[in-house]
Amino acid sequence: MKKDFISIRDHSEKEINHLIRQAYNLKAQARAGKKHEILQGESLAMIFDKPSTRTRVSFDVAMYELGGHAINISAGECGLGTRESVPDVARTLSRFCDAIMIRTFGHNIAVELAKAATVPVINGLTDLLHPCQAMADALTMYEISGDLQGVKLTYIGDANNVSNSLIMLADKTGIDLTICAPKKYGPDKKIVGDCKFTLTSDPVSAIKKADFIYTDVWVSMGQEKTSTQKAKAFKAYQVNNQLLKKAPKHAKVMHCLPAHRGLEITDEVMDDEERSIVFEQAENRLHAQKAILVYLLK
Repeated sequence: MKKDFISIRDHSEKEINHLIRQAYNLKAQARAGKKHEILQGESLAMIFDKPSTRTRVSFDVAMYELGGHAINISAGECGLGTRESVPDVARTLSRFCDAIMIRTFGHNIAVELAKAATVPVINGLTDLLHPCQAMADALTMYEISGDLQGVKLTYIGDANNVSNSLIMLADKTGIDLTICAPKKYGPDKKIVGDCKFTLTSDPVSAIKKADFIYTDVWVSMGQEKTSTQKAKAFKAYQVNNQLLKKAPKHAKVMHCLPAHRGLEITDEVMDDEERSIVFEQAENRLHAQKAILVYLLK
């Protein structure tokens, strides 16, 4: 039976923690100059309905370094759901490639693609979830903490695809997660279900004991019409030096990128070489996705 990587929730605690350790080991091998061409001759079709920097490059390089090949398919080329039905694209690409990665808007498209495909499908991002990002975040925290059990992570900002996946990640790893957002911008219980986390609207109390402080854009791609409204609602939720004075000195700052500097995070925090681990997160997309690819294909 084929495996997909659509949601962290679909995989067991043991599998998720194995993936984190596998990513850690693959990164160590790469840093040591050791080749790991585990996917020699394998191919990955990458469908992009949304623009991408990190997803595109990290998956492309991951397949190359694993000995395989990635093929980029833009929205205009594919016409997913318009020029051609989602199941037909899934069945066709399954005949050409060993796996499919999709970065799209509606989560139902990724689910439908996975259902029709006969090869593994990876959710590179949907409006609902961003599991690959959460796995890179897990690796980043694991490298610093050595163990995720009990690590205190505070996410400040709009409940979105990233925070949804972080909630699911915390449920599998024992991370002590706090979500901090204005009352009407918190997580949707229909999405996160019975996953355990703390919800608050007070940024100061939320970061008081945090090991990691995470933020993301207040306005996600495709939701630009809400930008003025959200800028007002989230004004007090900016991650800046004044807020960080209330956090433990060892607390590290995270952001999945791209960042809207001067809105959810300030330049001085983003570029702080001691506290910011934003670009470590970005690099770890490569290593986490290698682990996912190996997990699905071997």
